[in-house]
Amino acid sequence: MRLGAIEAGGTKFICGIGNEHGEVIERISIQTTTPDETMGQVIDFFKNKEVDAIGVGSFGPVDLDVSSSTYGFITSTPKKYWNQFDLLGELKKHFDVPIGFDTDVNAAALGESVWGAAKGLDSCLYMTVGTGIGVGAVAEGKLIHGMLHPEMGHILVRRHEKDAYQGSCPFHGDCLEGMAAGPAIEARWGRKGVDLAANSGVWELEAYYLAQALVNYILVLSPQKIIIGGGVMKQEQLFPLVRKHTVKLLNGYIQHENILKNIDHYIVPPGLGDNAGLCGALALAKGC
Repeated sequence: MRLGAIEAGGTKFICGIGNEHGEVIERISIQTTTPDETMGQVIDFFKNKEVDAIGVGSFGPVDLDVSSSTYGFITSTPKKYWNQFDLLGELKKHFDVPIGFDTDVNAAALGESVWGAAKGLDSCLYMTVGTGIGVGAVAEGKLIHGMLHPEMGHILVRRHEKDAYQGSCPFHGDCLEGMAAGPAIEARWGRKGVDLAANSGVWELEAYYLAQALVNYILVLSPQKIIIGGGVMKQEQLFPLVRKHTVKLLNGYIQHENILKNIDHYIVPPGLGDNAGLCGALALAKGC
């Protein structure tokens, strides 16, 4: 099969061509500006590609209810110009093929479960930590949906006693995203995370918040693997710190070898690397 894939992010759209084995043959990056500009370039890319299906993993929130009049819309996003945009409908105007649609992080979770770090497992959780924080999950072999879709990047976390930063989330202030996403790091410390690599205090604090989230996810969903990607996680010193804080916060309550003995193999970077989202979109296309 010849499949199209779109990882629709708030900063950039990654578009690609691949196959049913998760192999990416071609990919391009398109800046996320206005819907007219960005979608025009997306549509131009797929013209004459002769794909059998397209998969889309989109930033959100999005409407995943197929019975809804706004199914396929990006809904209440703070992203300028994209609020209430009919992403799926725009694609259907131009391409008469099946189109699979989900959140970007659900797509990445699916890709990792089919071809990546969680291959062979029937549950996993994928978190991205970058401009925002999003989380997708597979349970019993299926993506988790519900009334809408999980918004685990906006869970409430305990503020560190030495942290005076009020949080950057326009909806919740000091939720997880408001305290630990890339913009929060920059606002708290006055510099971008990439320029703070040598400051151990930055990453201890970051790990403190991320580990709180992981503990909640472990207690609620009990995933067999936790995968963390995104630009902030390019700071490789974060992984051992997040693992350390997660074990400390669980405090022996979860008696499983994944926590007690194999934490280094339980909380891991994407097996698909930077193609996790794009391969996830291929998996959505394959399944639609």
